[in-house]
Parts: sequence; C-alpha cells; structure tokens
Amino acid sequence: MDDVILATIEYIPGYRIVKVLGVVTGNTVRARHIGRDIVAALRNIVGGEIREYSELLESARSVALEKLKEKAKKMGANAVVGIRFSTSSVMAGAAEILAYGTAVVVEKAE
Repeated sequence: MDDVILATIEYIPGYRIVKVLGVVTGNTVRARHIGRDIVAALRNIVGGEIREYSELLESARSVALEKLKEKAKKMGANAVVGIRFSTSSVMAGAAEILAYGTAVVVEKAE
C-alpha cells in the first residue's frame, strides 16, 4: 500500500488495525479575495450557491487533508480513521480549516 487510506469511519472494511499511532492533524488558514467578494456579493443579491466560496472551502479542505496525510506518513501510518473537519474564524475575512483523525497501521484482514 503506497498511499495513506483516509476514512471518516472508525475502521476500514477488509483491513484490521494493528497499531494506533495517535491523533494526527492538518490545517490551513485561508483568506477571502476581494475579487471573489465582489462576485459573491452580486450572487448574494440574486440568491443561489456562492460558488467562489464553495471552491475556496473545497480547496482548503483538500490542502488540510494533504497535510494530515503527510503527517500520518511521517508517524509511520498507512491509514487515518475517524477523520473530521472543523472550521473556525481566525480574523475577519480569514478562516482555518482543520482536518483531524487517528493515525493507524492497518493490514489486510484474512
């Protein structure tokens, strides 16, 4: 298994956890962009999804997961279970996206 398996559930079907390495996190802080704010304000007037912010958050989640995966690899894990996300405001116009879970070593179940 070359890559780290990521799961929001507490186990991975077909595998068994042989070692728990501990909590692992990955985070990023992202700020809004004035250009996106203008477009978002216009969309807010007419209603509907504000795609600019959805794309920003999707990108931030991906970055947080990649950081989590890299930290898990450094710990010796080949999987992370129980992954969750948290978002918090750091300052006006900036938010932190935090991904966290439990780094584990798994083997194929027999």
